[in-house]
Amino acid sequence: MKLLSVLGALHLDVVVSTPFLPKADETVFGSEVKYLFGGKGGNQAIAAQLNGAKVYFIGRVGGDRFAEKLINTLRNSSVEISQLQSDSGASGMSVAIVEQSGEYTAAVVSGANLNIDERSIKILKGTGILLLQNEVQASVNLIAARQAKRKGAKIWLNAAPARELDSKLISQIDVLILNRVEAKFYSNLISSPETEHITKILTLGAKGVELHRPDQPSRSYPAYAVKPLSTHGAGDMFVGALASSRLNGSSFEKAIHYAQAAAALHVSRKVEMRNQISRTDVLNFIRRHKV
Repeated sequence: MKLLSVLGALHLDVVVSTPFLPKADETVFGSEVKYLFGGKGGNQAIAAQLNGAKVYFIGRVGGDRFAEKLINTLRNSSVEISQLQSDSGASGMSVAIVEQSGEYTAAVVSGANLNIDERSIKILKGTGILLLQNEVQASVNLIAARQAKRKGAKIWLNAAPARELDSKLISQIDVLILNRVEAKFYSNLISSPETEHITKILTLGAKGVELHRPDQPSRSYPAYAVKPLSTHGAGDMFVGALASSRLNGSSFEKAIHYAQAAAALHVSRKVEMRNQISRTDVLNFIRRHKV
């Protein structure tokens, strides 16, 4: 199997459970708070290695207590972190509010994630996919994408959170992954000739997934029917599992089916059990459940 390079953000997530999401000017009493490893880059790297990929991570932490938890989580995984940078400032962090239905809202403070030194980035020989997100500087993504292209890697962008994309980066992208909110933001770009070379994957929650490939009919895949405990991190599990499955030789169709199962298993497990999900667990889930 080829290598997966994940370049992205690391956050210490403060996750608060509430009966419902507060409205503007409203205070809601929470029932629980958890401090979790997060950031789209970190989450997707962990998800990919749980699902069998050989992963190396490129990112940055600060010099605070948050950094200790982030680094220890990566060290306790099989993700290779020799390109994890650090400085003396604040690490990235986020605050998420999760209601009883599993839906959530979140805010991110980027910290060290905005200070990644692009001169230190090295895309390794044998890298099959470079996986990017929008939680680091756009210039860093572009430099890494160009380097990865020169080494024969495919460039995947999970364009979250949504922001304007430079045409130089768009020209490098092979796969674009968007959720419902991001798809609405990028609606004009999705239908533009500028992106006609890109495979587009739209994740629609309970409505499933859409696959739009160049010069091929679009396809839809229904979601697994499970009772979610929390949807927090489901998208990252989907993306990491999808990349792992593709690197394992699966077609896009089979990889999407696998990634949907991994995400369904993720949302229906307690938070403290999610880091124990394995490829075997996902395959067993597929055998037991029908979409």
